[in-house]
Amino acid sequence: MHRSRIPACARRGLAASVAAGALLTPLAGATAASAATDGAPTETTDSASATVGGSKVVCTSKKPGLAPELSHDIAGALKGRKDASALAVYDRTTKTSCEFKATAHFDSASVVKVTVLGTLLREAEESHRKLTAREVKLTTAMITKSDNDATSALWNQLGVTRVKHFLDLAKMRHTVPGADGTWGLTQITASDELTLMKLLTTKNSVLNQTSRGYALGLMAKVEADQKWGVPAGSPATATTHVKNGWLSRATGGWRVHSVGFFTGHGHDYGITVLSSGNKTMEYGIDTIEGASRVIHRDLNSKVRAAASH
Repeated sequence: MHRSRIPACARRGLAASVAAGALLTPLAGATAASAATDGAPTETTDSASATVGGSKVVCTSKKPGLAPELSHDIAGALKGRKDASALAVYDRTTKTSCEFKATAHFDSASVVKVTVLGTLLREAEESHRKLTAREVKLTTAMITKSDNDATSALWNQLGVTRVKHFLDLAKMRHTVPGADGTWGLTQITASDELTLMKLLTTKNSVLNQTSRGYALGLMAKVEADQKWGVPAGSPATATTHVKNGWLSRATGGWRVHSVGFFTGHGHDYGITVLSSGNKTMEYGIDTIEGASRVIHRDLNSKVRAAASH
């Protein structure tokens, strides 16, 4: 699952898949208002959906107009893609969420390595200890280089029981660890992967600030040829924390995934995109990057507009 630098052909088809968004209109849109109490102002949530391939992209947002724009544009980016994909998005600034087949299961490939890291950090906290020099070396190789041997060593050290313990604490209820050491066949969902991204970027009882900072620091230092995927189209002012995964099997083609969070200078949002059934790895990358570009564009245009008022 470690790969060389992506060839130039990996970027073909993005323009076409993004442009397709102009052909779609949201099928449904509604505004739901929460009840005001004791004269407090009413807070509203916009919701909207757009259909692509028989499934809906559903978005909600506290920022007026953002939900229909995102659902329309994400559906446009995914329209006509030949692979099976799923995504989940969350932006704390505008209280925006989007989902598309977010509970569908995929073979994890290397994105499970963030879960392995979280499991180790939780175990260290429960044992009231720091990571050993060996563990620092292994986790650095696992995340920044996507080293499989390092991952296997940590997976075997921790064991599936500890991985399940972390998943329970993290409320990643739909993730199923791979059996017999096959960590790359862990069953994951876009929703659970976004839950993990949220866990790493907010105060919680599962991982303390030191652990979260360590994980995010590694995800910000992945090797240059592995910074594809959800970072595509991200603003230059954002710090990118990313982990990608790729795996080809005899059936179901390439599994290509990308999960990440974007912080700093007012940015506070995460994107997870999973895909399978890709004829090539590059085709899966195109799917992920086509969706990611419109998400970055829409979220940041609205944030800038809000900040200017």
